[in-house]
Amino acid sequence: MLNVNVAEIQLPLAHITLAAKRYGDASKPMILALHGWLDNADSFIPLAQAFADQGLFDTFQLMCIDWPGHGLSDHRPGRYPLHWVDYIYDLQAVIHAIAQDTGPIILLGHSLGGIVASAYNACLAENIHKLILIEALAPLSESSSQAKDRLRKGLLQQQRFNRQLARPAPTYSSMDVAVQARHQLTGLALPWCALITKRNMALTDGQYHWRSDPRLKLDSLNRFTFDQVDALMTTSDTPSLLIIGHDGYKQLTASTDQANKWFTHIEIVHLSGDHHLHMGNAQQVAESIGAFILNSR
Repeated sequence: MLNVNVAEIQLPLAHITLAAKRYGDASKPMILALHGWLDNADSFIPLAQAFADQGLFDTFQLMCIDWPGHGLSDHRPGRYPLHWVDYIYDLQAVIHAIAQDTGPIILLGHSLGGIVASAYNACLAENIHKLILIEALAPLSESSSQAKDRLRKGLLQQQRFNRQLARPAPTYSSMDVAVQARHQLTGLALPWCALITKRNMALTDGQYHWRSDPRLKLDSLNRFTFDQVDALMTTSDTPSLLIIGHDGYKQLTASTDQANKWFTHIEIVHLSGDHHLHMGNAQQVAESIGAFILNSR
């Protein structure tokens, strides 16, 4: 049981309404947490518990948003393909909506959330006090020679997807069946699948179905080249923390030299755990974050 105030809130932005959870006192400096692809705000529950155990809510509040199409947030209108850069616009709108009440924001992102956070920081670092990246570093990149093939495959995939929308959406007789489906798809440990799945599901006429926007599973139509990512990321003076799981994405371990080139003040911490180590190893992750954010605030 969390010994801290938890509030479900709505953020009515100009273009969409997002759901969020706030932990702690709304008057304290904010840690704004951005979840990963197909996750939601509840993926930060273990970390919030660890923050409470370590007394971090004496000094900070934690706000965890649901990205559009995830959790309890609205879906983007229409049926057009989704683009990862749109999340940067969402983040800018969220920060504008809350910044006047919170002061300097510490931005925390996991996976997709970390990619968005690092790209936003690269462009508007003046809005960010400190940056925390968990299993993420920068936007993904690929060779320019793959641009035509990626766009062609994406458009054909979209055609097939539009036909699938005419079919009944899958339903589940129990939440456990949906949790198992998530586990089989991602390999994420069952307790964490249960946390995330519950917020991503709805119950209608005794049957569970996904609330998540089905377009989230479509491939991106384009991706930056490395030269574009390098130009975007060079160079940030924001005090930053990069947390990498020993069993997480291997390319992150190989990217530490690049991280030191892109960030002039970065701490890199390797901890036991997989890509979701902020859930499975929340205490050590919270300890690393606490040491980082309490040092020379």
